[in-house]
Amino acid sequence: MNLSVELEAREDVPAWLVYGTPVFTVVGALALSAVALVALSVNPIAAYGTMFVETLTNPFGLRQTATRTVPLALAGLAVYLPLRAGLWNVGAEGQLYMGAIAGTWIGVNVSLPMVALIPLAVLGAGVAGGLWAGIPAYLRAKWDVNEIITTLLLTFVAVQIASYLVRGPMQGGLGNIPGSAELLDAAKYPTIPVLEVHAGFLVALLAVAATAILVARTRMGFEVTFVGSNPLAAAQAGMSTAKVYLFVFLVGGAFAGIGGFSEISGVQGRLRPAFSPDYGFTAIPIALLGRNGAVRVLLAAVFFAVLFVGGSRLEVSYGVPAALIDVIQALVILCLITAEFFKRYSVDVELDDEPASADGEPGGAA
Repeated sequence: MNLSVELEAREDVPAWLVYGTPVFTVVGALALSAVALVALSVNPIAAYGTMFVETLTNPFGLRQTATRTVPLALAGLAVYLPLRAGLWNVGAEGQLYMGAIAGTWIGVNVSLPMVALIPLAVLGAGVAGGLWAGIPAYLRAKWDVNEIITTLLLTFVAVQIASYLVRGPMQGGLGNIPGSAELLDAAKYPTIPVLEVHAGFLVALLAVAATAILVARTRMGFEVTFVGSNPLAAAQAGMSTAKVYLFVFLVGGAFAGIGGFSEISGVQGRLRPAFSPDYGFTAIPIALLGRNGAVRVLLAAVFFAVLFVGGSRLEVSYGVPAALIDVIQALVILCLITAEFFKRYSVDVELDDEPASADGEPGGAA
């Protein structure tokens, strides 16, 4: 019995595979995670019911999901935009921290009415995040330095800067506990009536809408997509790849920075050393899931927000370790890689029941 596997590059990817990839990825990741739940003696169906159904049918769960969606969506856009240009921004976490630092400083030290202070803090957070992302963008555009390495290393630098500041120059009245002073009331996001979610949710929706329009309706969006698909052809067409690289990182970093301040202003109230539960790193699978559009990035952010909120419910109800959420995130990435492989290649598997002869020819003729 001989098993032969042949790979052939696809010339055209079926539409069902293109649009179904995010669904297959999520279903596959949850199916594999069910194995871990079974190993923990937990019924996967009941666990997923608690994680998704109860979270999304409970007013408190919905509010928590919307709140978590804000930094996840903004950080997801920070990864998504460079991804459209063929670049990897794995440093959204660092840009998120730099935005939180700048926005917190403004929110603590500047006395203005809310209608002026919040926009100023958001602007400061966006500028700080954008400039931090601009460093690896400049290095890539000028000297072709790998942006994966620089964005990742700068993330650790940003986290340490925040840790130093809340233990030193920006430390507030928390005794020996590291943390900044509390934001002025005028710097805290107001609550949206009816929804009972802080106004950062509207900021995230506006950022998603602006990104969707930018990519689909503007010349710069066309250039970003063109450079991402074929940088050599884009250069021959007169497009500046350096300009595109700087643009996507500056705008993406600004979104991440705003996401950092939104978390401080809408939830935390003050800057702490580890205020982010790795929102910036979670943004990577979010951007991969939603790589075909900004609205899909938002939907992917909602999915991961449900994982965060529902994971806490699982931990309380079933004693499931919080690390299970990290496992699901890792499985989402693995399933995405698998799906991308099948989008690029068609696999033909043949099973030959006829035994091979001694000389390698089938059948072994007499």
